[in-house]
Amino acid sequence: MKLVLLHGLGQTPAAWDAAAAALPGGVDCLCPDLTVCQPSYAALYQAVDGFCRDVREPFHLCGLSLGGVLALHYAIGHPEAVCSLTLIGAQYKMPRALLRFQNAVFRLAPAAAFQNTGFSREGMIRLTRSMLALNFEGDLSRVACPALILCGERDRANRTAARQLAERIPRARLTLLPGAGHEVNLDAPEALARELGEFFAGI
Repeated sequence: MKLVLLHGLGQTPAAWDAAAAALPGGVDCLCPDLTVCQPSYAALYQAVDGFCRDVREPFHLCGLSLGGVLALHYAIGHPEAVCSLTLIGAQYKMPRALLRFQNAVFRLAPAAAFQNTGFSREGMIRLTRSMLALNFEGDLSRVACPALILCGERDRANRTAARQLAERIPRARLTLLPGAGHEVNLDAPEALARELGEFFAGI
């Protein structure tokens, strides 16, 4: 089986290494690098759309944070291509106040703070600004595949959205991962792999 993993903002594909290594045998992980794209949501989604189309067979899709937003968007638009959907610390309707606050913090941060994020400070600001209007609330019922909604127990900013996603996506269930924060793939990779393995086995 093929599993496409979409990393979060400020991460690279390497953020999935530990979790991918702990997955059961037979899972072929594909991890596109979103940091090579232009810093806008439209450019990122276009890249994800092209990458997923090139897989050329039904696949499982998993995304964290920004990667989760992109995964949800793709699953809504291409229900025939996605065998299952896993969303980790993801939002379905952008918290505008939080994004604006985040942009203010970005403006005050030194440029050196962004060296390992894949985007410059200006790129980060452009990207988050381009996401302000995103809202998939009216489309959640169109997710046709089984869905696993994961959230770190310490990720308070995304727990409400996680519960709402689990309630509004038809075939979804919610799991909170003990001790993990927002970056579940880094905080608890083995627990994440275990949850994914059990989810796939039940499909």
